[in-house]
Amino acid sequence: MDRMTKQQRSHCMSQVKGKNTQLEINFRQYIWSKGLRGYRLHASLPGKPDIYFGPQKVAVFIDGCFWHQCPECYKAPKTNKKFWNSKIRSNVERDLDNDIKLKDLGIEPLRFWEHEIKCNIGSCFKRLKKLLDQ
Repeated sequence: MDRMTKQQRSHCMSQVKGKNTQLEINFRQYIWSKGLRGYRLHASLPGKPDIYFGPQKVAVFIDGCFWHQCPECYKAPKTNKKFWNSKIRSNVERDLDNDIKLKDLGIEPLRFWEHEIKCNIGSCFKRLKKLLDQ
């Protein structure tokens, strides 16, 4: 059972940011501190990548574990199941579709889960750096 009223929950969910989240900012600060430059924010590409490296054609997405149904930590909501199942499923399908569109454009999508950035940002940086250096 939800501890918030319907209005409180609605307000809370409306405050969830879609870009420049703290995770994105933390990752950008980390890669900047490691000397990685030459990326763009908010590139008009399918899926609106969080970070885009144009010359190397790499689009980076930082996906929230709840919103994109992380296989390791996603927990389905107990209330309003029909709405949330549909919402999360459409997010996952859209992610897959955008990955295909990016690959058709010759752009390599790279996705990090929220928990990966929080728990091991260095490993995420290494994966990105390896892809950029190819």
